[in-house]
Amino acid sequence: MKKFALILSVILTIGLLAGCGSSSDKAGSANEDTKALKIGATAGPYSDMVTKVIKPIMEKQGYTIEVIEFGDYIQPNRALGNGELHANLFQHKIYMDNFAKENGLQLSELVIVPTAPMGIYSNKFKSLDEIAEGSTVAVANDPTNLARTLGLLQDAGLITVDSNVDPLRVSEKDVKDNPKKLVFQPIEAGQLPRALDSVDLSLVPGNFALAAKMDLLKALQLENMPDDYRNRVVVNTADLDKTFAKALKEAVESPEFEKAIDEQFKGFGKPEWMLKRK
Repeated sequence: MKKFALILSVILTIGLLAGCGSSSDKAGSANEDTKALKIGATAGPYSDMVTKVIKPIMEKQGYTIEVIEFGDYIQPNRALGNGELHANLFQHKIYMDNFAKENGLQLSELVIVPTAPMGIYSNKFKSLDEIAEGSTVAVANDPTNLARTLGLLQDAGLITVDSNVDPLRVSEKDVKDNPKKLVFQPIEAGQLPRALDSVDLSLVPGNFALAAKMDLLKALQLENMPDDYRNRVVVNTADLDKTFAKALKEAVESPEFEKAIDEQFKGFGKPEWMLKRK
Protein backbone atom coordinates (compact mmCIF):
# COMPACT_ATOMS: atom_id res chain seq x y z
CA MET A 1 0.00 0.00 0.00
CA LYS A 2 2.84 2.37 0.89
CA LYS A 3 4.55 1.44 -2.38
CA PHE A 4 1.39 2.28 -4.33
CA ALA A 5 1.08 5.64 -2.54
CA LEU A 6 4.70 6.43 -3.36
CA ILE A 7 4.20 5.63 -7.05
CA LEU A 8 1.02 7.73 -7.14
CA SER A 9 2.85 10.63 -5.50
CA VAL A 10 5.64 10.47 -8.10
CA ILE A 11 3.13 10.39 -10.98
CA LEU A 12 1.28 13.41 -9.58
CA THR A 13 4.53 15.32 -9.08
CA ILE A 14 5.63 14.63 -12.67
CA GLY A 15 2.21 15.70 -13.90
CA LEU A 16 2.38 18.96 -11.98
CA LEU A 17 5.87 19.70 -13.27
CA ALA A 18 4.79 18.95 -16.82
CA GLY A 19 1.80 21.22 -16.36
CA CYS A 20 4.02 24.03 -15.09
CA GLY A 21 6.35 23.56 -18.01
CA SER A 22 3.57 23.73 -20.57
CA SER A 23 2.20 26.85 -18.92
CA SER A 24 5.50 28.74 -18.98
CA ASP A 25 6.21 27.67 -22.55
CA LYS A 26 2.68 28.43 -23.73
CA ALA A 27 2.48 29.90 -27.22
CA GLY A 28 1.94 33.63 -27.27
CA SER A 29 4.95 34.70 -25.21
CA ALA A 30 8.07 35.57 -27.17
CA ASN A 31 11.72 35.30 -26.20
CA GLU A 32 13.03 38.43 -24.50
CA ASP A 33 15.94 39.02 -26.88
CA THR A 34 14.40 37.98 -30.20
CA LYS A 35 15.47 40.09 -33.17
CA ALA A 36 13.48 38.27 -35.86
CA LEU A 37 9.91 39.49 -35.69
CA LYS A 38 6.74 38.42 -37.47
CA ILE A 39 4.13 41.15 -37.67
CA GLY A 40 0.66 40.43 -39.02
CA ALA A 41 -1.59 42.95 -40.76
CA THR A 42 -4.61 42.95 -43.02
CA ALA A 43 -3.77 43.38 -46.69
CA GLY A 44 -3.94 47.01 -47.74
CA PRO A 45 -2.92 50.22 -45.95
CA TYR A 46 -1.91 48.63 -42.65
CA SER A 47 0.19 45.95 -44.28
CA ASP A 48 1.76 48.80 -46.26
CA MET A 49 2.32 50.77 -43.06
CA VAL A 50 4.29 47.90 -41.56
CA THR A 51 6.21 47.19 -44.77
CA LYS A 52 6.97 50.75 -45.86
CA VAL A 53 7.35 52.56 -42.54
CA ILE A 54 7.75 50.35 -39.48
CA LYS A 55 9.98 47.71 -41.07
CA PRO A 56 12.72 50.10 -42.33
CA ILE A 57 12.88 51.84 -38.95
CA MET A 58 13.10 48.56 -37.05
CA GLU A 59 15.76 47.19 -39.39
CA LYS A 60 17.99 50.13 -38.50
CA GLN A 61 17.80 48.85 -34.92
CA GLY A 62 19.05 45.42 -35.95
CA TYR A 63 15.68 43.68 -36.29
CA THR A 64 14.49 41.59 -39.19
CA ILE A 65 10.78 41.92 -39.94
CA GLU A 66 8.58 39.43 -41.76
CA VAL A 67 5.19 40.88 -42.66
CA ILE A 68 2.35 38.35 -42.71
CA GLU A 69 -0.77 39.50 -44.60
CA PHE A 70 -4.27 38.36 -43.69
CA GLY A 71 -7.55 38.64 -45.56
CA ASP A 72 -9.85 38.60 -42.53
CA TYR A 73 -10.14 40.02 -39.02
CA ILE A 74 -10.05 36.72 -37.13
CA GLN A 75 -6.82 34.96 -38.04
CA PRO A 76 -4.42 37.82 -37.09
CA ASN A 77 -5.46 37.58 -33.43
CA ARG A 78 -5.51 33.81 -33.38
CA ALA A 79 -2.02 33.74 -34.89
CA LEU A 80 -0.84 36.26 -32.29
CA GLY A 81 -2.38 34.32 -29.44
CA ASN A 82 -0.79 31.01 -30.43
CA GLY A 83 2.66 32.51 -30.92
CA GLU A 84 2.83 32.56 -34.72
CA LEU A 85 3.15 36.36 -34.60
CA HIS A 86 4.94 38.77 -32.31
CA ALA A 87 2.50 41.62 -33.03
CA ASN A 88 -0.31 42.61 -35.34
CA LEU A 89 -1.77 45.81 -36.77
CA PHE A 90 -5.36 45.89 -38.02
CA GLN A 91 -7.84 46.47 -35.18
CA HIS A 92 -9.26 49.11 -32.87
CA LYS A 93 -9.71 48.84 -29.12
CA ILE A 94 -13.37 47.84 -29.06
CA TYR A 95 -12.77 44.96 -31.45
CA MET A 96 -9.60 43.87 -29.64
CA ASP A 97 -11.24 43.81 -26.22
CA ASN A 98 -14.33 41.98 -27.45
CA PHE A 99 -12.35 39.40 -29.46
CA ALA A 100 -9.97 38.73 -26.56
CA LYS A 101 -12.87 38.23 -24.15
CA GLU A 102 -14.79 35.88 -26.45
CA ASN A 103 -11.72 33.82 -27.35
CA GLY A 104 -9.92 33.68 -24.02
CA LEU A 105 -6.87 35.65 -25.19
CA GLN A 106 -4.68 38.10 -23.30
CA LEU A 107 -4.08 40.91 -25.81
CA SER A 108 -2.82 44.42 -25.12
CA GLU A 109 -2.41 47.63 -27.04
CA LEU A 110 1.20 48.64 -27.63
CA VAL A 111 0.67 51.93 -29.45
CA ILE A 112 -2.09 53.61 -31.50
CA VAL A 113 -1.25 54.44 -35.13
CA PRO A 114 -2.66 56.96 -37.63
CA THR A 115 -5.79 55.44 -39.10
CA ALA A 116 -7.78 55.97 -42.29
CA PRO A 117 -11.04 57.61 -41.17
CA MET A 118 -14.54 56.77 -42.32
CA GLY A 119 -15.94 59.32 -44.74
CA ILE A 120 -19.24 60.49 -46.20
CA TYR A 121 -18.94 60.02 -49.96
CA SER A 122 -21.30 60.89 -52.78
CA ASN A 123 -21.32 60.85 -56.56
CA LYS A 124 -24.41 63.08 -56.50
CA PHE A 125 -23.72 65.81 -53.94
CA LYS A 126 -20.64 68.02 -53.71
CA SER A 127 -21.26 69.28 -50.18
CA LEU A 128 -23.27 68.44 -47.07
CA ASP A 129 -25.53 71.44 -47.74
CA GLU A 130 -26.71 69.87 -51.01
CA ILE A 131 -28.01 66.69 -49.37
CA ALA A 132 -31.72 66.48 -50.15
CA GLU A 133 -34.57 65.24 -48.02
CA GLY A 134 -35.20 61.52 -48.41
CA SER A 135 -31.68 60.76 -49.67
CA THR A 136 -30.64 57.13 -49.58
CA VAL A 137 -27.63 56.36 -47.39
CA ALA A 138 -25.62 53.13 -47.53
CA VAL A 139 -24.34 52.17 -44.08
CA ALA A 140 -22.41 49.20 -42.69
CA ASN A 141 -24.56 46.38 -41.31
CA ASP A 142 -22.13 45.40 -38.52
CA PRO A 143 -22.56 47.10 -35.13
CA THR A 144 -19.02 48.46 -34.77
CA ASN A 145 -18.92 50.23 -38.12
CA LEU A 146 -22.55 51.28 -37.78
CA ALA A 147 -21.75 53.02 -34.49
CA ARG A 148 -19.03 55.01 -36.25
CA THR A 149 -21.39 55.71 -39.15
CA LEU A 150 -24.11 57.18 -36.96
CA GLY A 151 -21.53 59.16 -35.02
CA LEU A 152 -20.17 60.68 -38.22
CA LEU A 153 -23.66 61.56 -39.47
CA GLN A 154 -24.35 63.19 -36.12
CA ASP A 155 -21.10 65.19 -36.25
CA ALA A 156 -22.14 66.34 -39.74
CA GLY A 157 -25.40 67.65 -38.29
CA LEU A 158 -27.57 65.26 -40.26
CA ILE A 159 -29.01 63.16 -37.40
CA THR A 160 -29.07 62.87 -33.61
CA VAL A 161 -28.32 59.56 -31.90
CA ASP A 162 -29.45 58.34 -28.48
CA SER A 163 -26.53 59.15 -26.16
CA ASN A 164 -27.16 56.04 -24.04
CA VAL A 165 -26.67 53.57 -26.87
CA ASP A 166 -24.31 50.62 -26.49
CA PRO A 167 -21.80 50.90 -29.39
CA LEU A 168 -21.75 47.12 -29.77
CA ARG A 169 -25.53 46.95 -30.21
CA VAL A 170 -26.34 50.19 -32.01
CA SER A 171 -28.83 50.22 -34.89
CA GLU A 172 -30.77 52.67 -37.02
CA LYS A 173 -33.51 52.47 -34.38
CA ASP A 174 -31.25 54.48 -32.06
CA VAL A 175 -31.54 57.56 -34.30
CA LYS A 176 -33.63 60.10 -32.36
CA ASP A 177 -33.82 62.92 -34.92
CA ASN A 178 -33.57 62.61 -38.69
CA PRO A 179 -34.70 66.01 -40.07
CA LYS A 180 -33.79 65.18 -43.69
CA LYS A 181 -35.59 61.83 -43.43
CA LEU A 182 -32.53 59.98 -44.65
CA VAL A 183 -33.27 56.42 -45.75
CA PHE A 184 -30.68 53.96 -44.42
CA GLN A 185 -29.66 50.92 -46.45
CA PRO A 186 -27.49 48.56 -44.36
CA ILE A 187 -25.06 46.43 -46.37
CA GLU A 188 -21.79 44.55 -45.79
CA ALA A 189 -19.02 47.07 -45.11
CA GLY A 190 -16.81 45.85 -47.96
CA GLN A 191 -19.57 46.68 -50.46
CA LEU A 192 -19.95 50.32 -49.41
CA PRO A 193 -17.61 51.73 -52.10
CA ARG A 194 -19.62 50.00 -54.86
CA ALA A 195 -22.86 51.27 -53.38
CA LEU A 196 -21.93 54.81 -54.45
CA ASP A 197 -23.34 54.04 -57.90
CA SER A 198 -26.80 53.18 -56.56
CA VAL A 199 -27.34 55.44 -53.50
CA ASP A 200 -27.08 59.14 -52.77
CA LEU A 201 -24.54 58.78 -49.96
CA SER A 202 -22.28 56.00 -48.76
CA LEU A 203 -20.37 56.02 -45.48
CA VAL A 204 -17.19 54.09 -46.24
CA PRO A 205 -14.61 52.99 -43.63
CA GLY A 206 -11.13 54.17 -44.54
CA ASN A 207 -9.62 50.76 -45.21
CA PHE A 208 -12.35 49.87 -47.71
CA ALA A 209 -12.14 53.31 -49.32
CA LEU A 210 -8.41 52.89 -49.90
CA ALA A 211 -8.85 49.33 -51.18
CA ALA A 212 -11.30 50.75 -53.75
CA LYS A 213 -8.75 53.44 -54.76
CA MET A 214 -10.93 56.21 -53.36
CA ASP A 215 -9.35 59.56 -52.41
CA LEU A 216 -9.93 60.14 -48.69
CA LEU A 217 -9.66 63.88 -49.20
CA LYS A 218 -12.67 63.87 -51.57
CA ALA A 219 -15.10 62.87 -48.82
CA LEU A 220 -17.85 65.39 -48.00
CA GLN A 221 -16.71 64.95 -44.42
CA LEU A 222 -14.17 62.72 -42.73
CA GLU A 223 -14.66 61.15 -39.34
CA ASN A 224 -13.25 62.85 -36.27
CA MET A 225 -12.27 59.45 -35.00
CA PRO A 226 -12.03 58.74 -31.26
CA ASP A 227 -8.82 56.92 -30.36
CA ASP A 228 -10.85 53.84 -29.39
CA TYR A 229 -11.64 53.43 -33.09
CA ARG A 230 -8.09 53.95 -34.33
CA ASN A 231 -6.01 50.93 -35.17
CA ARG A 232 -3.21 49.91 -32.86
CA VAL A 233 -0.18 47.67 -32.74
CA VAL A 234 -1.21 44.77 -30.51
CA VAL A 235 0.91 42.21 -28.68
CA ASN A 236 0.27 39.42 -26.22
CA THR A 237 -0.03 40.94 -22.76
CA ALA A 238 2.86 38.76 -21.55
CA ASP A 239 5.13 40.51 -24.07
CA LEU A 240 4.33 44.13 -23.20
CA ASP A 241 7.61 44.67 -21.37
CA LYS A 242 9.80 42.64 -23.73
CA THR A 243 12.68 44.42 -25.46
CA PHE A 244 11.22 43.91 -28.94
CA ALA A 245 7.88 45.42 -27.85
CA LYS A 246 9.57 48.51 -26.46
CA ALA A 247 11.59 48.88 -29.66
CA LEU A 248 8.45 48.52 -31.77
CA LYS A 249 6.66 51.19 -29.74
CA GLU A 250 9.64 53.54 -30.03
CA ALA A 251 9.69 53.03 -33.81
CA VAL A 252 6.06 54.12 -34.13
CA GLU A 253 6.61 57.08 -31.82
CA SER A 254 9.66 58.29 -33.76
CA PRO A 255 9.62 61.51 -35.84
CA GLU A 256 10.72 59.36 -38.79
CA PHE A 257 7.49 57.39 -38.58
CA GLU A 258 5.30 60.51 -38.52
CA LYS A 259 7.17 62.05 -41.45
CA ALA A 260 6.58 58.91 -43.52
CA ILE A 261 2.88 58.93 -42.60
CA ASP A 262 2.55 62.56 -43.73
CA GLU A 263 4.15 61.73 -47.06
CA GLN A 264 2.64 58.33 -47.85
CA PHE A 265 -0.68 58.11 -45.98
CA LYS A 266 -2.45 61.41 -46.69
CA GLY A 267 -5.80 61.82 -44.99
CA PHE A 268 -5.02 59.41 -42.15
CA GLY A 269 -6.18 60.76 -38.80
CA LYS A 270 -3.48 60.98 -36.15
CA PRO A 271 -3.94 59.68 -32.59
CA GLU A 272 -4.02 62.03 -29.62
CA TRP A 273 -0.49 61.21 -28.47
CA MET A 274 0.89 62.30 -31.83
CA LEU A 275 -1.12 65.53 -31.92
CA LYS A 276 -0.15 66.48 -28.37
CA ARG A 277 3.58 66.54 -29.08
CA LYS A 278 3.23 69.30 -31.68
